[in-house]
Amino acid sequence: MNLSKSTKEPLCQLPEVVIVGTGTYLPSKILTNYDLEKMVDTTDQWITERTGIKERRIANEKETPSEMGAEAALIALQNAGLTPEDLDLIIVATTTPDTIFPSTACYIQQKIGARTIPAFDIQAACSGFIYAFVLASHIVSTGSARYILVVGAEKLSTIIDWTDRNTCVLFGDGAGAAIIAAGKDKNKRLSFNIGADGSHWQTLYIPAGGSKLPLTPQNINHKLHYLHMVGKKVFKLAIDSMEQSLLRCLKNAGRSLEDIACIIPHQANLRIIEALSQRLHIPSEKFFVNMEKYGNTSSACIPIALHEAIISNRIKDGDIIVLVSFGAGITWGSVLFEYKTKKMESLKKEEIALIGQ
Repeated sequence: MNLSKSTKEPLCQLPEVVIVGTGTYLPSKILTNYDLEKMVDTTDQWITERTGIKERRIANEKETPSEMGAEAALIALQNAGLTPEDLDLIIVATTTPDTIFPSTACYIQQKIGARTIPAFDIQAACSGFIYAFVLASHIVSTGSARYILVVGAEKLSTIIDWTDRNTCVLFGDGAGAAIIAAGKDKNKRLSFNIGADGSHWQTLYIPAGGSKLPLTPQNINHKLHYLHMVGKKVFKLAIDSMEQSLLRCLKNAGRSLEDIACIIPHQANLRIIEALSQRLHIPSEKFFVNMEKYGNTSSACIPIALHEAIISNRIKDGDIIVLVSFGAGITWGSVLFEYKTKKMESLKKEEIALIGQ
């Protein structure tokens, strides 16, 4: 698979950023593979062997993406030693927004008590958090914002056909958040790679619910409001796109595979990660994997995994980290950065012109 049909190869440098706090929210309800055996024609062995997933979290009626995202954001703020008043921008990546409009980011702004700062959603499916991370990194590097809250929040249980064993076993609900600020070294070679190829849109999509095909009783009867997936094609596209995106990211940064301390991949399927490990000749130990507990939470996968990697000391200050993902669209993305937790008091606040004031 060729990620770009263009002959141009832009050098995508990522400004140095500091992650000052992370947080997660995961519903308390656990749906195990054994529970699914009672719902559809499947077994724990079949699910585990094909996906690596053992259980997933399912949100209740009150646990909306904005509610879960707000809880994750408050934890991230607490870990950063900040308050909602310190935030200058909120970016939310979600495929399952509370409502078509207003944005889930606006709901989160209200729920956490942030100022009247800009707040908006982006939609890049499972690649959404990486898209938002790249965007936030460039905004803080310009001095237009000091602290940006980036959230990935999903309630995928609402868009799943629970009678389809090929899809219902894969997904779960949850939210992850990170607060990003600018680092000091403007010349450090860090990088990103993001992209999309709309020619593959039919491999993973929801037919109805948008303006092209509004919801009607007939469309609902035909289950067009649920996720549809061509599994084998998605599997191949996921491996190809993440491999090439990661390699381009390394090339843009002038780094080698040996420089990477930890890779945090999209948590869609363990076989995809194993194939990526084999293709790139990267030891499986370098991949941080937690999908066995949560399944695929789309845009929330990577921030949830990032938070768990930090609190478990799997990654430490100075480590070179790669986040890499694949999503419907199709979309893909990867970022390479040096993990730092330096407190933001070191930044010269008087030099930063804040937006939203």
